[in-house]
Amino acid sequence: MTIPIWIYAVVVGIVASAMMALKTGREERLVEMENIEQEGEIYMKRLEREKEKREDLRATGE
Repeated sequence: MTIPIWIYAVVVGIVASAMMALKTGREERLVEMENIEQEGEIYMKRLEREKEKREDLRATGE
């Protein structure tokens, strides 16, 4: 009993597809983490500017 060659091709295709899906998923997670970090930095800078504004208002108000 022999297995037709097209079955091997299908199995190889499934394995290759799974590997590409894992690779793409990993890359997407890395890009997403970079975006999250950038947004966090922007948010922290904005908070710092607001804090400085409040301190300036207190200093000039006193």
